[in-house]
Amino acid sequence: MSTIKTETLSTPSNATVPVDTVVNGTAKAWVNFNGTGTVAIRRAFNVSSITDNGTGIYAVNLTTAMPDTSYAALATASYAGTANVYAQAPAYGPGGSNTTSIVRVGIISGTSVADADIINVTIFS
Repeated sequence: MSTIKTETLSTPSNATVPVDTVVNGTAKAWVNFNGTGTVAIRRAFNVSSITDNGTGIYAVNLTTAMPDTSYAALATASYAGTANVYAQAPAYGPGGSNTTSIVRVGIISGTSVADADIINVTIFS
């Protein structure tokens, strides 16, 4: 395997960005999925599958693992029938805790766990 070493990237219009920003500042994985009925990925990067661990509890399975468990995971959710839906990532509960290859997500509607129509998860490491 070859390695290219540089400090700055440039576009044809001469806009530049430090390579460290690209390497360290971009999402290492993300997914948009349907969390109701049969769980299904709509679009994703570095996510192999979603596991439905019960009402409102999901596992996002990564294609390439994170280097350690000190990553930042951010989740959002929306549900057509409820105004107050909250997403929590990482969520510790049914199915265990986060690993380098699995991010757990929990969805809360009011005071109860609930499935959501649209769930987005983004992971930075």
